[in-house]
This record gives sequence, C-alpha cells and structure tokens, in this order.
Amino acid sequence: MYLGHFSLREAPFSITPDTDFFYPHEGAQASLNMLLVALRSGEGFLKVVGELGCGKTVLCRQLLKTLQGEFVTAYIPNPDMGPDDLLLALADELGVAIPQPVQRHAVMNGIGACLVGHARQGKRVVVCIDEAQAIPVRTVESLRLLSNLETEKRKLLQIVLLGQPDLDTKLARPEIRQLLQRITFSEYLGPMALNRVPVYLAHRLSTASLDNATAGELFTPEAAAAIAKASGGVPRLINVLAHKSLMLAYGEGVYEVGVEHARLAAADTPGLQRPQPWWQRLRAAWIRRSGVLRDAKGNAL
Repeated sequence: MYLGHFSLREAPFSITPDTDFFYPHEGAQASLNMLLVALRSGEGFLKVVGELGCGKTVLCRQLLKTLQGEFVTAYIPNPDMGPDDLLLALADELGVAIPQPVQRHAVMNGIGACLVGHARQGKRVVVCIDEAQAIPVRTVESLRLLSNLETEKRKLLQIVLLGQPDLDTKLARPEIRQLLQRITFSEYLGPMALNRVPVYLAHRLSTASLDNATAGELFTPEAAAAIAKASGGVPRLINVLAHKSLMLAYGEGVYEVGVEHARLAAADTPGLQRPQPWWQRLRAAWIRRSGVLRDAKGNAL
C-alpha cells in the first residue's frame, strides 16, 4: 500500500462508510439539517432518497452519531425481510426481550412497552432504515402500525427511511399510499457540485494524514478537476478514482497525483456514467407508461 509513501496513517478513500470522513457538502448538509430539525420537532416519518453511491449510509451513520445521548436510536441496515422479522429486528435493536414461542402480538406489545418506558423518561426513539427501497410491500404495513404508536402529545417512535430512487416508486403504489401520506419531510441526496470535489479530496486526505499541512497538496488542480468530471460528483466514484490515482503515483515513485494518473484511473473504472437528473428519470418513466415517444417539448413523434 501507498500509506507510508504519502505519509498517511489510514486509507483516505475507502468506500466503507466512515463518519470520521463525513464531508458536509451542500446536499449532505441539507439532508442532515432536515433530519435533525424534523426529529427534534417530533415528526414521525422522514425520508431521504439518494442516488447510488451518493452517501446515504454515511449520512445515516452521521445522523445516529449526532443523536447519541439525545435520542435512543435503532439501525436496520437491510430491511428486505418479512413483517414479523422486521418487528423482531427492531425489538432486538431496542433490547426488548421477547418470550418464547415468538408471537407477533407479544412482539408488538414488547416494543410498545419499551417505547412507553423511554417516553416516561423523556427520551425519544428513532429508527433509521437504510436501503429502504428493499422493503417488501407486505412489510410496509408493519411500519405503518409502528407509526401508530403514540401518546396524546407525541409519537413514541420516529422513523427515517433512506433509499435509492426506487423507494419513491414503491411508495407511490396505491396499496401503500397510507404510508406515503405519513411522510412529513423528504430530501433528495444527489452528487456533490463538481467544484466541491477538490475540497472533498483535501478533506479526506487531511483526515487520514500524518501531516495535515501537506495532505491537501497530493492532487494537482488538474487531477482533481479530471476526477470531478469523470465521477460526476458521486462520492463513491470519487473515492475509487482517487484511490487508483494514488496507486499509480505510488507505482511511479512520485509524490503528487497528476492529471494523467486521474485519466488512467478513469479509463480503468467502469460505471462512470453520471446519474440522470430526477426530472429525466421521471420523463423516461412517463414515456414508458404512456407508450408514446415524444420530443423534448412533449410532442408526439
């Protein structure tokens, strides 16, 4: 590895979500602010939809880290499970003891009693469900029932859904519109602005560096611009390209990443197509449903 070569104490561009490397670019900070304000205001259901690789999981973990000591938190990273399994996963996260044999009624009662106990102590409870687009439709009803747990004054359980754009498609289905109506605040998390990429690179290098004074100087401005353009501002792709660029520079025995390193890294990396804007995805879906091809002004072709 190139850590010693570049005076780094850890890998700066790992794609593992690590809150130590959280970078609050405009989209990420807006999503975090919305979640914090809404949760502290007592809102019951919140949603963040983000493109693939744009940092939903690290945002979720940053939210949980920020809420430590203020909220009782639960985290469900993979909700692709049946209704009863989802309830059991939540009970396990909240430390609820479930008597054997397991019965749905007993699980709901146990979760309800736990939430009431926290409410009496003045504590709020929030559960964050990552990759929420994977929730089976038949499991959505369990979420709706959980959102019914409340006192006369406030919700006993606040729920945050984080998922890919498919989540919006699923929530728009007629049979689960009751859940969609309960979502009070939503935010979209997309790629960062391209002019933020050089600062993002410097931020991660400084976090991982043994010598913060020189950490941000490893990428030339031209190399950073090339990475920004090739990645489309998608954090995961930025990390992949930056990591490969550092490896190339290390292989040559140089201490600076140049534009040619960035271009070679991009040429070696599949999946660099920038995600479509939401309005283009919506238009494409409308065309598929209507079965009519139209031009940019909406006229039939």
